[in-house]
Amino acid sequence: MNTDIHDEQDNENPEHLCLISLGSNLGNPVTNIQNAFSELKKLSNVPIQKSSLWKSAPVDCPPDSPDFMNAAIAFEPLENETPESLLTKLQQIEIQFGRQPKAILNEPRPLDLDLIAFKNETRSTETLTLPHPRFHQRRFVLEPLNEIAPLAILPNQTQSITQLLAALDTNEALTLHSANG
Repeated sequence: MNTDIHDEQDNENPEHLCLISLGSNLGNPVTNIQNAFSELKKLSNVPIQKSSLWKSAPVDCPPDSPDFMNAAIAFEPLENETPESLLTKLQQIEIQFGRQPKAILNEPRPLDLDLIAFKNETRSTETLTLPHPRFHQRRFVLEPLNEIAPLAILPNQTQSITQLLAALDTNEALTLHSANG
């Protein structure tokens, strides 16, 4: 089983990449995602790869939740960054965008940043599971990831992002909103 994140089309060293899923369904979701891209650029010394923006119906959210705008980025983390330190930075960015402590599971939010993968590392703690435990079950995560890392095989997986997306059996409604964020 291959446990490295890899993408043969990527000229960088893919085993050094982090994958982040972005979502927003409060305020102006398009602006929130675009502004989040700018903040996330600060977490890398090299340019980030960003997906298009995708509009999705809420999944496992409270009734009458607004649609989400989704995207994904891939980047090389700063030197000495750990999954835990990156998670803390992602949570700080969410707060900066107005995220409040959860009152209801999967409630609407101005910004949601999920750490999908950090290099080829795995974690299973109370605060962090890597790779993200449900990334392979969500079209709103896989579709944007497929744009930027289609051949990536994450730890504990045997199929690439493209293969996981092709095999996905879901009723999720997802539409392309704008190419390349």
